[in-house]
Amino acid sequence: MMLLSDISTKGYDSFENAGYRVPKYNRKKMVTKTMESPFWIHFGAGNIFRAFQANVIEQLLNKGVLDRGLIVAEGYDYEIIDKIYHPYDNHSILVTLKTDGTVEKSVIGSVAESLVLDSENLSAFSRLQEVFRSDSLQIASFTITEKGYQLCQPNGSYRKDVMADIISGPDHISYMGKVVSLLHTRYLAGKKPIALVSMDNCSHNGSKLFDAVFTYASEWLKRGLVDSGFVTYIKNPDSVSFPWTMIDKITPRPDSSIEAMLQTDGITDSHAIITGKNTYIAPYVNAEECEYLVIEDHFPNKRPPLEQGGFLFTDRETVDKVEKMKVCTCLNPLHTALAIFGCLLDYHLISEELNNETLRKLIEGIGYREGLPVVVNPGIISPKDFLDTVLNVRLPNPFMPDTPQRIATDTSQKLAIRFGETIKAYEASKELHTYDLTLIPLVFAGWLRYLMGIDDNGNPFTLSPDPMLSLVQPYFSDIHLGDIIDVETLLAPLLSNATIWGVNLYHVGLADTVCTFFSEMIKSPGAVLNTLKKYI
Repeated sequence: MMLLSDISTKGYDSFENAGYRVPKYNRKKMVTKTMESPFWIHFGAGNIFRAFQANVIEQLLNKGVLDRGLIVAEGYDYEIIDKIYHPYDNHSILVTLKTDGTVEKSVIGSVAESLVLDSENLSAFSRLQEVFRSDSLQIASFTITEKGYQLCQPNGSYRKDVMADIISGPDHISYMGKVVSLLHTRYLAGKKPIALVSMDNCSHNGSKLFDAVFTYASEWLKRGLVDSGFVTYIKNPDSVSFPWTMIDKITPRPDSSIEAMLQTDGITDSHAIITGKNTYIAPYVNAEECEYLVIEDHFPNKRPPLEQGGFLFTDRETVDKVEKMKVCTCLNPLHTALAIFGCLLDYHLISEELNNETLRKLIEGIGYREGLPVVVNPGIISPKDFLDTVLNVRLPNPFMPDTPQRIATDTSQKLAIRFGETIKAYEASKELHTYDLTLIPLVFAGWLRYLMGIDDNGNPFTLSPDPMLSLVQPYFSDIHLGDIIDVETLLAPLLSNATIWGVNLYHVGLADTVCTFFSEMIKSPGAVLNTLKKYI
C-alpha cells in the first residue's frame, strides 16, 4: 500500500519501485528557496496547470536547470487547495496516456506552496502580498478561463463584485480585483517589474488580461483611490508586460479507469472528488502526451531558460499566427466537427469516432483539403506537421477519455472563428472559391440538425450547454424526422446571422448548400450518416 499523503515523510522509493518517475532533486531545499525567492506564481490550480506547467518545471528541476519551483494560488474554488494540494504536501500524480498504449506515471513535486486567493484568509493573502513584493518574482501566470477576465454583465454594466471593488479601491472581492490589488502591492514596493502571462486558451489572451487590469486601475484612479503612477506602471511594458500565448494540451476530467489503475499499483488515497463548485479533480491528472505553449518573449524582470522545458518563445505576431493555425484550421474545427456528429451518431469518446471511416475522412478533408490551402503559417510550427499529429496521434488516442458531448458545449460561440475565418480567406482569395467548400457546410448543416435534439437513430438526447440555445433551439422544437418542411424559410434567420457563422451565409453563397444538406439529414433515421457518406 502506498499513500500519496505520506510521500513527504516516507519518501519516493515505493513509488519509484512501482514504476513511477519521481523527483530527483532535494525537494526540501527547493521548497525553502522558492518561498524565500519566488520566481513564478500561477493563478488557477486546476488540471491543465498540474499536467503542463508544473510538469515542465518538474523536468527542469530534475535536470538541474532550475533550483526553485512554483507557487500556485486558487481564486475560484478553494476546495482544490484544501482537499487536493494540502493533504499531499502539494504533490500530484501525472498519468500521461500515449497513443501507442503505453502509460507514463510521474510524481510531480514542483509546486512548493499552494494558497487560496481569499482576502478573508488574512494569512494567505498576507503571504501573497509578500510574494508580490519579492524582487525575485518574474512571472505571474493565469489559467482561470476566458470568463475570468470578463468584468461586465451581458448588458454592459460591471458585475456587482467588480463594481464593489471599483468603488472601494483595492478591497479584494472579485478574482481580478484581488490580482490587481496584489499588483498594486508590487507597485508600492518600488514599482518592481513583472510579466503577467495569461495561459488561457483564448485569442489574444494577453490583451484580455491587460484590459481587465487596466480597467480596475483606471477606475480606481478616477475615484482617487490610487495615484496616477500606478496606471503609468501598468501601461509601461518595461514595468508590466502582458505577453500573448497559445496553449494546447488536452486534460480531461479525472477518469475512473485511471483511478483504478493507481489503486492496482497500491495507491489507496487517489480518489477523485467533485467540489461544491462542481470542479472535477483528483490527486492525479490524466492527460495526453502532446503539448504546446508558445509565448511572446517579453519579460521585464527577465526569465529562466524555460525553453529548455519545451516552451516556445517568439514575438507577438508569431503567437497570433500559431493561435489562428490551431483554432481556425488544424485542431479546433476538427474537434467541433467530431463533437457535432459524435452526438448525432451516439458516440461517447472522441477517439472512437476516428474508427469510423466516414468521420475520419470528414476531418481529414476539413483539415487537409479545405483548411490547409488558406492556413496562416506561423513558421515556428509546421501546420501540416501539427495537423498530422492531431489526426494520427492526438485524436485517435484510445486512452484519452474525452467526449463529443463535452466538446459540443458552447458550439454557437465557436463556429465563427473555427470555420468563418476559413470562409473569409476563401472569399479573399483569387485562386480559391467559396462555392468549392463542401465539408464546412456539412458541419454547419450538422449543427442545425443537432439542434433538433434527436440522434441519427431517432432517439432524443440532451443538448450540451450553450448560451444561444434559447434563441436557436426553438426553430427546431416542432420538427420530426421525415417531416416535409420549407427548409429555406425555416433556416433563413439563422443562415443570415453572421454572429453565428462569422459571415452571412447568403452573402458568401453557402446558404443553399447548407439547406440542401440539412434537408437530406432530416429525411429519416440514418440520414445523417448517409448524407456524410454521399458528400465525403
